[in-house]
Amino acid sequence: MKSIINQAAALLFTAAVGTANAQEVVVTDSTAINDRVEVEKDTVKPFQKFKVDGVAAVVGDFVVLESDIDKMYIELQSQGVSIKDVTNCNLAGRLMENKLYAHHAIQDSIMVNDSEVNAQVDQQLAYMTQQVGSMEKVLEFYKKDNEAEFRAELFEINRQNKLASEMQRKIVDAVEITPEEVREFFRSIPEDERPVFGDEVELAQIIVKPEIPQSEKQKIINRLKEMREDVVENGASFNTKAVLYSQDPGSKSSGGKISLSRKDPFVKEFKDVAFSLQEGEVSQPFETMFGYHILTVDKIRGQQVDVRHILLIPDVTEATKDEAYEEIKKVREKILADEITFTAAAKEVSDEEETRESGGQLVNPTTGDTRFELTKIDPLLYEQVANLKEGEVSPILTDQDQTGRPFYKIITVTDRYEEHEADYARDYNKIKELALRDKQLKAIEKWQKEKIMETYIKVNGEYRECDYSSNWLKK
Repeated sequence: MKSIINQAAALLFTAAVGTANAQEVVVTDSTAINDRVEVEKDTVKPFQKFKVDGVAAVVGDFVVLESDIDKMYIELQSQGVSIKDVTNCNLAGRLMENKLYAHHAIQDSIMVNDSEVNAQVDQQLAYMTQQVGSMEKVLEFYKKDNEAEFRAELFEINRQNKLASEMQRKIVDAVEITPEEVREFFRSIPEDERPVFGDEVELAQIIVKPEIPQSEKQKIINRLKEMREDVVENGASFNTKAVLYSQDPGSKSSGGKISLSRKDPFVKEFKDVAFSLQEGEVSQPFETMFGYHILTVDKIRGQQVDVRHILLIPDVTEATKDEAYEEIKKVREKILADEITFTAAAKEVSDEEETRESGGQLVNPTTGDTRFELTKIDPLLYEQVANLKEGEVSPILTDQDQTGRPFYKIITVTDRYEEHEADYARDYNKIKELALRDKQLKAIEKWQKEKIMETYIKVNGEYRECDYSSNWLKK
């Protein structure tokens, strides 16, 4: 069991390193990115001198530069990751893994959506600009001559990391596990090493959302119509209006800019409008689950479009908030008076479509079952349910949806499970998850071992002296 946990930790470290590489553009450390910090001299063994920017390794079509290792080291520090036991050899090995995945993703014709990568670059640049104040300061910090050069570099970093993650996903998605394999996995764990599962609860909730009056919706529609008219009739800047008025935090700072294709995970109404307009055309106001939009097309590039949009979110009123509160208050009183069950009340009045038909039963998004381990749930949810007894109903709680609008809810604990050692029948789903993870790790190890032997790999200089966990030196 300990070896499985160690392997899982190694896989998580790989993911963390991949994230660090993808996010190296948001380093908050003020040290110049190509300089080695003092602590590194004491930490990294056994090396004492480095080339300015030599090639540490070549993996397939990709190169690992020594500066890439430096950047990753500084990035891990800036993210608060413990670097006590991390050496340049560790980082070189992880970078080579990432390049191996990316190389074979291309060989396997795995496609990466350029619009998704561009959207990620847009978000990174918007975040950096927001942090330091201007694009000029960002370019100065990263020693880039212009935004186009910086965008190209960020695009390639993100593209390679996405290729690597898609290759990893392809490997693990092909792994399936049978009930017999789960049973054998459980039997193979020594009794004194079997995992202990903490206190768990099953939860149900009822949500009542304040209505948005039609008058508020019409105000928003009228404002958007006025903005559209100003752009179309008077030549006003759509970009500027988006910066000033849009309520979409993801695109506001970039003038509402979004790049997308038909396959991207945007809501249908948004994509329908985006792909129905010609370049320069401005849409009429339209509604999505997020609010009301107007949209213009900057450029059509084959199956991709660059658009700008302005989002305005209609708000609830004090009157509709009071009405919603009174409704959930009456429901709670009926449940406490045993006039109606929690399950029946949820089916009757809850505004949460995902849980209404199941009587408000919540599903753990991490595990896919209905149990929530108290030590691992969201801190806010923990505060709301930690002291609830089985069958007890919480006080009325105030929460907010993804647009920031408030709603009211009550929660009940439908079942509790005390801390216990893993039991095959009782904890089958959790044991199956552990068994599947173990099998996936073995599949990744097997894939790596095979691909290393059939891929051109050259490790240079001091990095040939490293003791890698994988056979990068092909000994």
